[in-house]
Amino acid sequence: MWASVAPAWGEHAGYADARGAAMTARLLEVTAPRPGGRVLELACGPGGVGIAAARLVGTAGEVVVSDVAAEMTAIAAARAADLGLANVRALTLDLDDLDQPDQAYDVVLCREGLMFAFDPARAAAEVRRVLRPGGRMAVSVWGPRAANPWLGVVFDAVGAVLGTPVPPPGIPGPFALADADRLGRLLTGAGLADVAVEEVPVPLRDRSLDAWLTRTSALAGPLAKRLAMLDEPARRALRARLEEAVRPYWTPDALAFPGLALVASGRRAYT
Repeated sequence: MWASVAPAWGEHAGYADARGAAMTARLLEVTAPRPGGRVLELACGPGGVGIAAARLVGTAGEVVVSDVAAEMTAIAAARAADLGLANVRALTLDLDDLDQPDQAYDVVLCREGLMFAFDPARAAAEVRRVLRPGGRMAVSVWGPRAANPWLGVVFDAVGAVLGTPVPPPGIPGPFALADADRLGRLLTGAGLADVAVEEVPVPLRDRSLDAWLTRTSALAGPLAKRLAMLDEPARRALRARLEEAVRPYWTPDALAFPGLALVASGRRAYT
């Protein structure tokens, strides 16, 4: 699934990084990667967070950008190489089962990825395992669906057209970890210390409905294939629903949505 949308993530990498800039800044602020440190980015997509971290650890440090889809890590590695960042290495890793040694990293980061893990508790435990004592981790996930209409209205409209909930019940999706208390308990339960969860506003603006819908659908891994399979009558019905749904978010010069992410952080204790 994610391999199939990797080209779209490569095409819209700059947009994804701009959209997630506030999340990235906070992830790096709470983990504070240092020169010479070793950083792991999970579910890296086109690698925006890892690339930002690579500048902080410098040439004496190393950043490993990883994703379950090798097609994503290839894009991240190419972007890093284009920027002359020789301290970035790419690996194909599964969030639920990290094929890495114990205590291998000073910092672990994940932007918009943990909510797609099939077993987020296991993924959190894996993060703790690969952290060195005193090492810090931070993840960002999308907050409640109602606080993110830029994506929620798409799910609502597609669900109405298809006659089935989107995403399907029991399938990990963008809002799977939208409850701050649950997210905090997940990290605490994995054995991480000093766990904190905070809200980070992530507003989104686009110049037109078409620009917003094109990029949102292209980057929505589980949704992109379903949208591509819609026949023409269903496409027209979907567009009509979306035009009505986004009406409250029009400003004189742009489509402006509110958005909200949760940033959760913690550290591995020394004992």
